[in-house]
Amino acid sequence: MKLSIYLYLFLFPVLLLAQEEDKGATQRLPDGVQRATHQHYSPEGGKVDRVRICPPNWWVGMKHNTLEVMLYDQDIASLTAKINYPGVRLVATTRLENPNYLFITLAISNEAKPGTFNIQLTQDRKVIKQYPYSLLARKKDAQRITQLDASDLIYLIMPDRFANGDASNDVFAEMHQKEINREKMFFRHGGDLQGILDRLDYLEALGVTALWLNPVLENDQPYESYHGYAITDHYAVDKRFGDNALFERLTAACQKRGIKMVMDIIHNHVGDQHWFIQDIPSEDWIHQFDSFTKTTYRAPTLMDPNASEYDKKLMSDGWFDQHMPDLNQKHPQLAKYLIQNNIWWIEYAGVDAYRIDTYAYPDQDFMATWAKAIQTEYPQVHLFAETWVHGAAVQAQFTEDNFLRGDYNSYTPGVTDFQLYYAINEALQQKQGWTNGAARIYYTLAKDFLYEDPKRNVVFLDNHDLSRFYSVIGENKAKFKSGIAFLMTTRGIPMLYYGTEILLKNFTDPDGKVRQDFPGGWATDKTNKFVESGRTKEEQAIFTYVKRLANFRKNSKALTEGKLVQFVPENGIYVYFRIAPTETVLVIMNTHDEATTIGLERYREGMGNKLSAKNVMTDAVVNLKDKLSLDANETLILKF
Repeated sequence: MKLSIYLYLFLFPVLLLAQEEDKGATQRLPDGVQRATHQHYSPEGGKVDRVRICPPNWWVGMKHNTLEVMLYDQDIASLTAKINYPGVRLVATTRLENPNYLFITLAISNEAKPGTFNIQLTQDRKVIKQYPYSLLARKKDAQRITQLDASDLIYLIMPDRFANGDASNDVFAEMHQKEINREKMFFRHGGDLQGILDRLDYLEALGVTALWLNPVLENDQPYESYHGYAITDHYAVDKRFGDNALFERLTAACQKRGIKMVMDIIHNHVGDQHWFIQDIPSEDWIHQFDSFTKTTYRAPTLMDPNASEYDKKLMSDGWFDQHMPDLNQKHPQLAKYLIQNNIWWIEYAGVDAYRIDTYAYPDQDFMATWAKAIQTEYPQVHLFAETWVHGAAVQAQFTEDNFLRGDYNSYTPGVTDFQLYYAINEALQQKQGWTNGAARIYYTLAKDFLYEDPKRNVVFLDNHDLSRFYSVIGENKAKFKSGIAFLMTTRGIPMLYYGTEILLKNFTDPDGKVRQDFPGGWATDKTNKFVESGRTKEEQAIFTYVKRLANFRKNSKALTEGKLVQFVPENGIYVYFRIAPTETVLVIMNTHDEATTIGLERYREGMGNKLSAKNVMTDAVVNLKDKLSLDANETLILKF
């Protein structure tokens, strides 16, 4: 008894402190909310609180002209569907275990005209229910749906953390999370689409040509709904961000400025409050286990010729978290639902590209089918997959036309280039060895033969899941500039994480720290770093550096189209050229912590007979016959 009392007296302050800490900035759960626990989902057919039709409409003249419409209404599975509209034919009806679902397949001919017809559900020839369904004419604006490629600079925004342009949509009483609290990193902060729309002048001036938003679709979850990766409705923008019409308006406004829209999508999982999880269509709609079973995160098992079936299945079928059910893309109705949903958003909003979250975890045959369907309908839409993996061969096998897995083709043009991310971070932090330090960049790019076209890969220094680059390199501004210089001049599509240009910092301990608010995005902010007067001298210097280089890159044929020629690094000096018919750019990186001097004779093959060049950042003329002096960790960018 005495021991128990002593333990209580010792532990009570610790427990109290832990409770207090949990109520602080890192509090994850709103008061009164419990973490999701494992449960089995059964297709019993609950009470339908809202009729749903997915997709909500379609278009005439689509290559995807065989459409499976999901109807969700009370006890409709026993009814018979009927269609009467010229050019539209009912070809199949599918029923699953849940009586609240009916899937009807429509064949839409080339002769079908825009218009509205009724989907009728009958019993004994009597119409019991009917739903209006519209076929629309396709928009043909010249600015819509253009190719995202190596000429672009992507700017990644977490919408909840960038700017609050409409305070009236911060909170909705009917949603699970009923508050915003900017003091807590895992709560919602109120950023929205209007806030982004209001800052397009800032983004355009910075040199941004593509906008990637973390998912904007509804995340009506009880906790941690701010990041967008637990979708609860695939056809609705989260109303705390705005609505579908506002997303379409934002996309159109971007495209008028020459800024493309990248939509972030997830095939692997959804939020456990998704309406089709709460009333699940069939037992095998998701991967279900007797107890909570997590993925192994081991992507190599997918192509390892020696891998066990156990490891392969656990990698693909295991869950990310208990509040994120893992979707079974082998289910034919779910597969069609996801494909049609992504086609729908491109056609509805004019999306230019898709970034595919957690790409390695869904069924890979489905992913190939999905990508082929998107590319068939929209050859100009770029697809790039999140492949947070280790090893160039593992990463490259997720891209199209490399056939590293026999005759498997992913039909996915590009990936997020984590191998180059690892390489630039190592180059700026380690001394050069045979394969490490600056040599790591060389060896990584030397493996570009693994890709059908490595210029389609997205290159980055950090993102919403990674420690901010400025912190990673020890807040060393020379190294920071070198990283930015490499990002903007290497091959591929560069991506800048919001706030990098004003030296936002922090480590992912936890990840909420790197998802901070952009200062000035809220009316109550004391400083506004969207304008020069709100930035410190150091921040303005970095902002100017990023802006100048980004806008130079935008107009440089060498950097957007040119061939990459690299030289094996020597003594921590990494040299490469970007060569186009009308322009050449020479980049010299000193990865040492000491100043150095180098001669250029070794690099003459890239310079030809040029005797001088212009320093891109200073406009100073540089004599190429002389040795060049570089400060510690300095990168020179020369144009001739």
